[in-house]
Amino acid sequence: MLGWRLLVSAVLIPGFIAVFYLDARLGESALLLLCVALLIAVRSARELVGLFRTRSFEPSFPQTAALAGLVVASAWVPHIEGLAAIQAAGLDLALIFGLAVLWLLASNAFRYDAPGRRMETLGAELLIVTYAGLLLCLTVRLRWVGGDPAEQSRGYFALGSLIVAAKCGDTGAYTFGRLFGRRKMSPLLSPGKTWAGAVGALVVAGLGSWLWLQFAPRLFQASWTPGPAPVCVTYGVIVAIAGIVGDLCESLIKRDLGKKDAAALLPGFGGVIDLTDSVVYAGPVAYLLWLTLPLANWAGASPPG
Repeated sequence: MLGWRLLVSAVLIPGFIAVFYLDARLGESALLLLCVALLIAVRSARELVGLFRTRSFEPSFPQTAALAGLVVASAWVPHIEGLAAIQAAGLDLALIFGLAVLWLLASNAFRYDAPGRRMETLGAELLIVTYAGLLLCLTVRLRWVGGDPAEQSRGYFALGSLIVAAKCGDTGAYTFGRLFGRRKMSPLLSPGKTWAGAVGALVVAGLGSWLWLQFAPRLFQASWTPGPAPVCVTYGVIVAIAGIVGDLCESLIKRDLGKKDAAALLPGFGGVIDLTDSVVYAGPVAYLLWLTLPLANWAGASPPG
């Protein structure tokens, strides 16, 4: 299992770095990242629909995948040339997500045939669009953090900080849990999670975040300077906590539906939602932290917050 994890990570991490590198050179529109985000959204919707195909749940994959994709794509409206008029008209994330909710309400009203299925199905479809669409949309908004559309590297530095912190947290939790895990964190919900693993997640994520935020800025721009070290460590710890909760929330979905795994797409990891749960759940938290904490000092600008 550990060998498969290392092998898959050795393929995926350079792949994402290549996507980031190429996409940063395509300008503010970030169309390559849009394609990757849409693939993740659609695949996540498919896996969640498969999980919910039990009891009285009857979620529609075409509807949830399409709506999740539209919600994710709304993050690109302010950044694609030619869509300024649409943005000026008020077409933003809140409106698109609201329209998605209205669509699902109406769809289930038209599909009603007997008591006992529609409310369960509506709840499942709302959760799928929220999980696969809304959380991912808020996560990819890190791509434009930093306030300067002309400087594409800032967003990828911020996205990199999220991935480093979340995945260091996952690695620390797995390693410390295997070596020192005795007391279960949530034996009914996720028997594999231990308090030792949680401590490992916080320690390794804090260290990994500090290393990235302290030393990576100069790999992007020589003039960038890092934020205060305690703030950088705190960022990693908070992201790790969010990642742990995200992992538990995915376990909640699977356990309550009587399923063990979302899919068998990647050996050692499971499906896409198994691979991205900590990152997507921590993404909105990381975005908020980048808006409020002095995590980096761009050239000619004061640190945020």
